[in-house]
Amino acid sequence: MKNIKLKTASWSPDRASTVVTRFLARPSIDPSAEAVARPILEEIRAEGLKAVLRYARKFDSPELQAKGVKLSAEDIQVARREVDRDFLRQAKEADKRIFAFARAGKPKKWEMQTTRGGRLGEQFVPLDRVGVYIPGGTAPLASTSLMTATIARAAGVKEIVASTPADKQGKINPYVVTALDMAGATEIYRLGGVQAIGAMAYGMKGLPKVQKIVGPGNAYVAAAKKLVYGEVSLDSVAGPSEIAIFADDSANPAHVAADLLAQAEHGTGLEKALLVTPCQELIEAVGPELMRQAAGLSRYERLVPILKSGVLAVQVSNLEEGMELINQFAAEHLELLVRKPRMWAGRVRAAGAIFLGHWTPESAGDFAAGPSHVLPTGGAAAMFSGLTVDDFMRRSSVIQLTKQDLEEVMPVIEAFGRVEGLDGHVNSARVRFGDL
Repeated sequence: MKNIKLKTASWSPDRASTVVTRFLARPSIDPSAEAVARPILEEIRAEGLKAVLRYARKFDSPELQAKGVKLSAEDIQVARREVDRDFLRQAKEADKRIFAFARAGKPKKWEMQTTRGGRLGEQFVPLDRVGVYIPGGTAPLASTSLMTATIARAAGVKEIVASTPADKQGKINPYVVTALDMAGATEIYRLGGVQAIGAMAYGMKGLPKVQKIVGPGNAYVAAAKKLVYGEVSLDSVAGPSEIAIFADDSANPAHVAADLLAQAEHGTGLEKALLVTPCQELIEAVGPELMRQAAGLSRYERLVPILKSGVLAVQVSNLEEGMELINQFAAEHLELLVRKPRMWAGRVRAAGAIFLGHWTPESAGDFAAGPSHVLPTGGAAAMFSGLTVDDFMRRSSVIQLTKQDLEEVMPVIEAFGRVEGLDGHVNSARVRFGDL
């Protein structure tokens, strides 16, 4: 760690920085991962369970048998007995907070009146069957079980299919299993990687296909999700974790360093952690603090490549210019460690989740606050939003016109029917007035 220094750069809207430009360029899909995922998915589509088992044995559990792919009720109870009571208490608290937030944001049926006595509106119905993917590689993400399945439960989804990789002995981490059961998963499968996405998207013997797949994963999972889009709906394509911190001289260097490391420790080697500030003194203090704290973390060996290339401190002339860079980065997680965080939050145009003020570390959002931590990465926050209860629901527009409403819009129907050459459309309205 002594030989690693915090990488720094300066930036302004009218002065390009090669270092910053390269840091911002982070595609969420690795083309090489897509090339690997495509033939696996094609085999799963063609062969079903046979292909799924072949790849599950190759990548995860060599002895996995068809009858063991789905966890039994007894398997779930065994896992629950392995979990300590304190975790159970805290997981129930997290589940309660996540469920409450999801229910508060659940869309409601609404209507408006037309000018001639009709009604227009929207209604919302939960999906019937969804799939949630829970990573299990570098860390057992029990929290992701709640951040996906609990929200589906709040939406009213009846069938919640969970898939997560097992170890070489065919065992799933008991904390993940317990959290999934608590969250409302109705089926849990010992499947990870591309084969899990293929099984849920195309279906196989013993596992009917789902309507939507949500949840994060490694580069191969992200590539597989992209490739099955259309067979199923998706939340977004999520890649390696990332954070941006927007700070002024009120920020505590130790807090900044700790928050940067919290995302860097995920351990894929591709994480991104960005500090943007006009304060040179803050940058100078954060560098040594990063190295000091990293040396004491249990996953410090995984942090080394990130500290070398995935962490960047950028000095800007003022906070206004800094916010422009923040919006260009479009971070998965954005912390506003400034004196007036609510004011600056109003200027954020692109971020998966925004954490306001010095008492709101990103880790609170990962585990406890309520909103889902399943968020867009790789700049996708410029186009996509994080997982919410809306993602588990179908929206239908509802239209009811009176005779007078239809009379009023007849000229509109006739004009567009004429221009588009769709006289059948026009006739379907005219016939109601006896004009045919």
